[in-house]
Amino acid sequence: MAQQFPSKTAKDFHPEVLKLFDQYVHGGLSRRGFLSSASKYAAGVVTAEGLLQALSPNFAMAQQVKADDARIVASYVEYPSPNGYGTLRGYLVKPANAKGPLPTVLVVHENRGLNPHIEDVARRVALDNFIAFAPDALFPLGGYPGTEDKARELFPKLDQTKTREDFITAAGILKTIAGSNGKVGVVGFCYGGAIANFLATKIPDLAAAVPFYGGAPALDTVANIKAEVLVHHASKDERLVAGWPKYEEALKAAGVKYQSFVYEGVEHGFNNDTTPRFDQAAAKLAWTRTLDLFNRTLR
Repeated sequence: MAQQFPSKTAKDFHPEVLKLFDQYVHGGLSRRGFLSSASKYAAGVVTAEGLLQALSPNFAMAQQVKADDARIVASYVEYPSPNGYGTLRGYLVKPANAKGPLPTVLVVHENRGLNPHIEDVARRVALDNFIAFAPDALFPLGGYPGTEDKARELFPKLDQTKTREDFITAAGILKTIAGSNGKVGVVGFCYGGAIANFLATKIPDLAAAVPFYGGAPALDTVANIKAEVLVHHASKDERLVAGWPKYEEALKAAGVKYQSFVYEGVEHGFNNDTTPRFDQAAAKLAWTRTLDLFNRTLR
């Protein structure tokens, strides 16, 4: 299907509103706090509530690959995860007409769980001839609850030690899953970007890690990384950009093969095409670079 884009872009919002929304998304500001602080930037018929709705995801508008697309085979699967929450659940997507063993990609969601956008991303990955698996960290708490606000409330209740073990288990599953060539890469967004960085420090035979605007791992663990790393940051993502130099220094000291890109003039979340923070040019370039890395390191 032809891709559609948000009717508004980040340029349609006051920069302070975007900063407030970023705080809200990352749990630093409550819904009430956002509405109160954003009200001063509301004008005319546009209320603070309207600003929040305009910035929030529209999953249906941005869907690129339907769940029943004949080119893929998609299903929800569960696996034992004894070191984590006991059982993990995720969305497994394979090309329908796969020929021979395929490389695999672990797709890690933002801090909202396995929402419709990340499911769509997994389907996009499968259409590029990979086996894609997108676990839902919220499964132990009942799974993605259907709305971003409810997911926002649930996510801080996770035991991150167990959740991270679930993601380690998920990567291990992909090594031996039916149809796999045994090679695994990971791509993650925001929270998932931090998980991608973390997994690179924990899984010696991980082939590639691609964090989109994700927090750095503990610097004293960077020397453990054997994967090739591709880092994507937004220039307006001040917190993560400020932390990048120390991570890069650690990567260099450890001799890790990596590339990093800061996309100018774009916001955190620029790859997420369900919201106005999406930037088409930056997202296209970052995704092309991501697929190039996966094709080179996983096939």
